[in-house]
Amino acid sequence: MTADAAPLTLLVFGGGWLGQAAAREAARQGGRALLTSRDPATRRALEAEGHTALDPADDRVLDTAVGEATAVLVTAPPEAEGCPGLNRLVPALTRTGAFPDWIGYVSSTAVYGDRAGGWAFEDDPLNAASLEGARRVRAERDWLDAGQGMGLTVQVFRLPALYGPGRSPLDRLREGTARIVRKPGQVFNRVHVDDAVAGLFASMARPRPGAAYTLCDDEPAPADVVMEDAARRLGLPRPPEVDLDDPSVSEAMRRFYRDSKRLSNARAKAELGWRPRYPTWREGLEAMLAGG
Repeated sequence: MTADAAPLTLLVFGGGWLGQAAAREAARQGGRALLTSRDPATRRALEAEGHTALDPADDRVLDTAVGEATAVLVTAPPEAEGCPGLNRLVPALTRTGAFPDWIGYVSSTAVYGDRAGGWAFEDDPLNAASLEGARRVRAERDWLDAGQGMGLTVQVFRLPALYGPGRSPLDRLREGTARIVRKPGQVFNRVHVDDAVAGLFASMARPRPGAAYTLCDDEPAPADVVMEDAARRLGLPRPPEVDLDDPSVSEAMRRFYRDSKRLSNARAKAELGWRPRYPTWREGLEAMLAGG
């Protein structure tokens, strides 16, 4: 998409936290966004926030949105039946003959599986160790196959844990829900939600059909180190330590700790000209403390 192109119309399949952030960026750039949700209450909440929300189960409404979209972003997680975005959007694209400039599928770094602390790159064999990760692998493959079969520009974005205002260690500490789990040798990457959105829009400006990108920060770090530093910055006591099998630890957190890997963002930097505004968790926490 060039600077003199028509204003962006972004169709976001999945009106969650990341989808809403992408919608706000589209509006900031002078475009508009349409977000989907199957839940009527969620659609009402999205409309109350100033977004345009639609029911993806309504063929007529979805066909109209697909016909208007210059870019499509799929953030909805996969289900047992596959990616709900693909299952609804491919038929709509077929019915309407629409040809958006860009389609982005948001996947997860869970597709890499465990690397025992080693580095993971986009061209590495995928070795998902969880059901959720395996579903992501399938959804990536299905989207890339659809793009190739239909002549569409489809790109995949593998994201680690997202954080940002309202969803960070700072918030868990303030709420009193923070816990420290220590697992020697365990490291994770993260990405600030604003940096993830910036990576998506950088791809819209420099699309490469079939490409996969890991959007992450520059510094893998243990979760306990980040949590302890966040507590220090807030002047709060260090949260209690718990074992990974403690009943207070959610299943989602246990899945999070199954994999240990260092993620490379070199491809996104080289091909998209993208640089995270918050290259490590330190800058991200500092910006949130400052109200940024």
